[in-house]
Amino acid sequence: MSLFGLALVLAAAFCHATWNFFVKRINGGAELIWLFSLLSVAVYLPLALAIVIVQKPVFGWEQIIAVVGSVLLHLGYFLLLQTGYRKGDLSLVYPTARATGPVLSTTLAVLFLGETVTPQMAVGAGVIISGVLMLTGGIGRGSGQIPGSLLFGLAAGLLIGSYTAWDARAVSVLMIPPLLLDYVSNLGRVVLLMPIASRRRNLIRAHWTTHKRGVIVIAVLSPLAYILVLYAFGFTPVAYVAPTREVSVLLTVLAGSLLLKEGHLGRRLFWAAVILAGMVTLVSA
Repeated sequence: MSLFGLALVLAAAFCHATWNFFVKRINGGAELIWLFSLLSVAVYLPLALAIVIVQKPVFGWEQIIAVVGSVLLHLGYFLLLQTGYRKGDLSLVYPTARATGPVLSTTLAVLFLGETVTPQMAVGAGVIISGVLMLTGGIGRGSGQIPGSLLFGLAAGLLIGSYTAWDARAVSVLMIPPLLLDYVSNLGRVVLLMPIASRRRNLIRAHWTTHKRGVIVIAVLSPLAYILVLYAFGFTPVAYVAPTREVSVLLTVLAGSLLLKEGHLGRRLFWAAVILAGMVTLVSA
């Protein structure tokens, strides 16, 4: 993995942890997704237009299908993540989702993108999965029930893995400009969530009045975090990029336990560090 690729992914991790912190703190629903997606569309419009004018990307049926699939996968991810944050702690839901994602995306990259997995990468994936189970408590103690934080985190992680592999193909094989792919994804969310937004106008106004700065941070950093990753996909295999960006797990555990007063800092930080060790093992193979 090149130093430039590593710099892009680490910057993306910081942006990703930051916007997730604000999403959790605002504690909204689909209307919040619509609001920050709308702002993202407005903020990134000049750059999207510049790419269309300068690069003149060609869109055939394959590219259109790739864009539509990306819109649906990202929308599902945001909806699941919002629900998970309302029902569980940031320092539990986020690590579960982010750790599950690279394991699945690496598997999909092997199956559909022709990448290879070494024994060391398999060990790293195993450490990640074990760390997630311990961090979230695994199966409830004596209850036989799976904690909600684990379920929503795993579901979001499945979508992370799916859209990571899907979008990697879109930018590296179909040559869709990364910023344009993410821009259309935001635009698609605005259109698809419009019926819900129209029914929740009061909530949207409340979010904007009370959390204006937080909404703006999400609108700017959410696309930026993923655009940086998409550009890294252009010259770095998914099997390296996906795990490396999960350094954001440590940042969100710290933010959740310290800033959001979720507690259990020592135990959660320890298992987050185990997850990070698994990611390092995976990416250094």
